[in-house]
Parts: sequence; structure tokens; C-alpha cells
Amino acid sequence: MQSLNKKVYAILFFSILATMTGVGLVLPLLPVYAKKLGGSGFQIALIFVAFAIARTVFIPFFGRQSDLRGRKPFIVMGMFFYTIVSFLFVLADTTWQLIFLRVLQGIASAMVMPIVQAYVGDITPEGFEGVSMGIFNMGIFMGLSIGPLAGGVIHDYFGMNAAFYFMTGFSLIGLFLAIFYLPPRSQEAGIVQSKNPQTWKKLLQNLPLRGLCIFRVAYTACIGMMWGFLPILADMKFHLSSSKIGVLVMLGIFVSGILHVPMGFVADRWNRKHMLCIGGLLSMSGMCLLVVANGFWGLFGAICLFGLGGGMSMPALMALAVLIGSETKSMGSIMSLMTMAHSVGMMVGSLMAGMMADYFQLSFVFVLGAVNMLVSVCLIAKWGVSLNPRKT
Repeated sequence: MQSLNKKVYAILFFSILATMTGVGLVLPLLPVYAKKLGGSGFQIALIFVAFAIARTVFIPFFGRQSDLRGRKPFIVMGMFFYTIVSFLFVLADTTWQLIFLRVLQGIASAMVMPIVQAYVGDITPEGFEGVSMGIFNMGIFMGLSIGPLAGGVIHDYFGMNAAFYFMTGFSLIGLFLAIFYLPPRSQEAGIVQSKNPQTWKKLLQNLPLRGLCIFRVAYTACIGMMWGFLPILADMKFHLSSSKIGVLVMLGIFVSGILHVPMGFVADRWNRKHMLCIGGLLSMSGMCLLVVANGFWGLFGAICLFGLGGGMSMPALMALAVLIGSETKSMGSIMSLMTMAHSVGMMVGSLMAGMMADYFQLSFVFVLGAVNMLVSVCLIAKWGVSLNPRKT
């Protein structure tokens, strides 16, 4: 990468790391906080659903506008709202106020996450898409992993309000970096504002893009199924301790996260369509093994296999998304679709799994996830682009 691109990349990386660490600080604490305010189970669920719905609804608009008007204005505005909303959590004294603040936080997320990813795509040289997105996604994983741990410690020693103040502080760091260190809109590298981006209709007719979106929905649906129903399976069938269940729940994300960078290097040197298909089949196999696991170590191995599949497929998927964004001059719109697919997958996966668990056996939840992965792999094989960008 050129010197300017490295500088901008570093600013984007640390901005999103700070913001995601702040968000991660309070995520595990919000249900407890809502319960203390007298919130019902339905209201506690709404705290998380409201964020996802708000982000999903607003992502297409902000992503499209960033293609037309530049990235920095939306990143700065989103991080500003993140900072304000983080502080307002301290003042909330009802559960409905928490829900309203989560809606605002979801709108702020729609201005930050996909547009920052689009900016990374803009400044990534051809042939380095996999490693560039892999390193960047590591920042997101690091923030969401470090945040809950730090939030628990802060809450135990300093109280709930201190966690919100720390979230405000981390969001303010991200805002400061974006305002003072990102180049002005007129100097944004890689954005060709003299040409109109493709329309949504034309983008949605792009079969490889459809395949990528469906694959991401299927994969994140599996994550939603595991987060919601793996603890129940582990408790009811194997009577595992809470600590072991916690290890299992975080394992898939951890394994996938640590593989993003090395698999990003591979994605820049090997056929990305093949990586998607192989990764999808590995994740599908992991879901199937959850059904036949006979104890903690069986579940452990199945989840590691699932994480291996995600670690192999996601860098390749994001690299291909960057290529499509560059070709269509619609990087913001493409990254918005990727983020929407993530949110939709989590929501749909949890809903489908809940219905499956109510009307059939609990193990059928994971069979459904495996079937979804298989369908998505078949569509990638049929529609996906095949590219080997660099020879080694």
C-alpha cells in the first residue's frame, strides 16, 4: 500500500477498534441494567432487536449516500451520535428509554460500520483485498472480545455508570481520530465521485453478489442458532457447567477471528470461490457434528470445525465484495448489503431456530443450519465469481 493509504487504514482500524470496544463494554450489562429498571423479558429482548432492526432499515440509505457524497461525513456523524448516545445511557431510568437509545445506536451503527468497511475497500490495492479486510475485521473481533471482559471488571469495581462513561470515552476517541486524521472528503482515495454508482435494481440483479449475500445470511444464521440454542443443548443433554458453556459459545467466533488474517493472505493468492465453498462445507459439517456430539469435547470439536469454516470463507467473501464494489463504483452500497445480510442472518436464524425447537427436537435446529449452509454453497458454486488475483 502507498503511504497515505497505510495512514488512512490505520486511522480507520483504530477508530473502529475503539468504537467496538466501547460498544462491547456494555452489551453483556444491558440485560442486567434493564432488569434492575423493572424491564420484562419482552422489553429486554427488544433492547437487542431494536438495534438490529434500526441498523438494517437505515443501512441501505447511508451506504448509498456515502457513494454519492463521500465517506468521512457519515463516519464522523455516526461516531458523534455513538458518543452522545453512550452518554445518554447514564441518564436513562426506564427500560423504554434504553430501547429508544438502542434504536439511535442502531442508526449510528448504520452510518459507521458499512461505510468504514467501504472506505477500507476504497483504499485497498488490487490483489490485497483478502488480507486488508482480514486485518480490519480482526479489529472488530478484538473490540467485541475485549469489551465484554473489560466491561465486567469495570462494573464489578466501579459500577454500571462507569461502564457507560468508558463507552462514551472510547466512542469519543473514535470520533476524534475520524475528525482530525481522516482526509477531507475531497481527498478521499479511491472514490470516483464523477461517476454515478449503480442503481439498487442493477446491483440486486448481480448473481455473484446475490450469492455472497445469501452465503453471509446462512453463515450468520448458524451463529444465531448456536448463540441461542447451544447453551440449552449443552445444559439439557450434557449438564455442562456455565463456564464450559461460555467457552463453547465464544469458541466459534474466536477460532474464526484468529484465522481472518492468515486466511486473508491465502485469499489473495488462491481461488476465492473455492475457499468459500470449502469453508461453507466445513461450517456445515460442524453444524452436523453438533447433532451427534456425545459430550463437551464433541461439542468443542464441532464448534472448532464450524469456526475453521468461517475463518476460511469470510475473508474470501469480503475480498470478493470489495472487487464487486470497485467494479460497480458502489462500495458503500455493497458493504451495506454485507452488513444487512449479517443482521438479517442473526435475526432470521434465531427466529427459525426458535420455531424448530418448539415444534421439533432441539437437535433439528442445527440440522436446519447445516441445510442452509449447503444451499448457500450450491448457490456460490453456481453464481459465484472465480478469481485468483495474484500468482505466487
